[in-house]
Amino acid sequence: MILETAARLMAAGLCAPRSGRDPVNLPMINNWLEAMGDSNPRYAAEGAAPPAMAQVWTMRGLHPVSTPDDPLQAMVTVLDEAGFTSVVATNCEQTYHRYLRVGEELTVRSRLSEVVGPKKTALGEGWFVTTESTWFVGDEAVATMLFRVLKYKPAPSSPPLVPGAPIRPVVNRDTSYFWDGTALGELRIQQCSSCGVLRHPPGPMCPSCGAAKPSYVVAEGAGTVYSYVVHHHPPVPGKRLPFVVALVELPEGLRVMAELVGVSPDQVSIGMAVEFDSVPVGEGLFLPIWRPKSDLPPLSLEVSPTFVVSTALATRDFQDVHHDRDLAISRGSKDIFLNILTTTGLVQRFVTDWAPHASVRSIAIKLGVPCYAYDMLTFTGRIVAPGCIEVVGRNSLGAHVTGTVEVANA
Repeated sequence: MILETAARLMAAGLCAPRSGRDPVNLPMINNWLEAMGDSNPRYAAEGAAPPAMAQVWTMRGLHPVSTPDDPLQAMVTVLDEAGFTSVVATNCEQTYHRYLRVGEELTVRSRLSEVVGPKKTALGEGWFVTTESTWFVGDEAVATMLFRVLKYKPAPSSPPLVPGAPIRPVVNRDTSYFWDGTALGELRIQQCSSCGVLRHPPGPMCPSCGAAKPSYVVAEGAGTVYSYVVHHHPPVPGKRLPFVVALVELPEGLRVMAELVGVSPDQVSIGMAVEFDSVPVGEGLFLPIWRPKSDLPPLSLEVSPTFVVSTALATRDFQDVHHDRDLAISRGSKDIFLNILTTTGLVQRFVTDWAPHASVRSIAIKLGVPCYAYDMLTFTGRIVAPGCIEVVGRNSLGAHVTGTVEVANA
């Protein structure tokens, strides 16, 4: 029944145009900007909508009206009937032909592109459904989107993604200066007060002159990967496997080892430019980490329950897993979590915070681990080509989102 329905819908092609509930309007734009924390003034000045809102204007809302020829709705219905009752979005690729203007009315037409399954996933067995949508103002195509969701049966029981609590460092008289530094976001290197020799790891006596008068200097906090290992086994408390441990060469002439985050293991290379950061592990302690050198200023956000709910409402996404904690848990989730429209909006905000006058041409993202309430989400970015920014957003579980943003006039 699933594949038969998919074949019928794919053969049918584009569905009939469906109109948005409202014209493009300032109240919805302002609500969206406020929820995302986006303070870019150009939208008000130009009477334009943020491009990442394209999908928002035609969201079905709290009480959607049935439209049998809509391919995503039809596939969701047949998969619900087959027992695949839970849903998460996994990919979104949006292209913007121009910015929408206040007062314009949108219609959207969609077609079913692909249905793949059943597949075993970390969430449970499910089907991946991909649609392609085009938004119009009159006869003018203004935006397109490839959108993929996973419809799945929640696994009856799943081991935690992160077993146990992170390992905390042992702090003593010889190392306290180092851990005091990580709490401040500093990479401190031991220096002999007598002869000036730098040393890492630290020790009670200088290996060069034997003096027992250690001091420290604050390192620049940048370096290059000298060597690295990808850890697959055994499990490590507080870590999601696999993870990368890198030995980084500093311009100060020493090498410092720590976890390398913000990049998949297959993208790590010898000589890769990285920068220092630190992450909390409780009780005021912070562990050192390395991140790929970011060309854009990092953006860190506290993902509170209010943030999850308010951004979902601002994007007109009423999927209950983004609002109802009890129901989210009953469907195999740890808590409520960010929706993909919010993540898309935050990726846009991250780039336009850096380049407020840039025009966003496209955003293509792939979701990784969920971003649950009570977590922190940090974005970093690299310029990989003129007008093309590679973005990574990470939380305590790993990479929540990876993708690219194409801009003009940056």
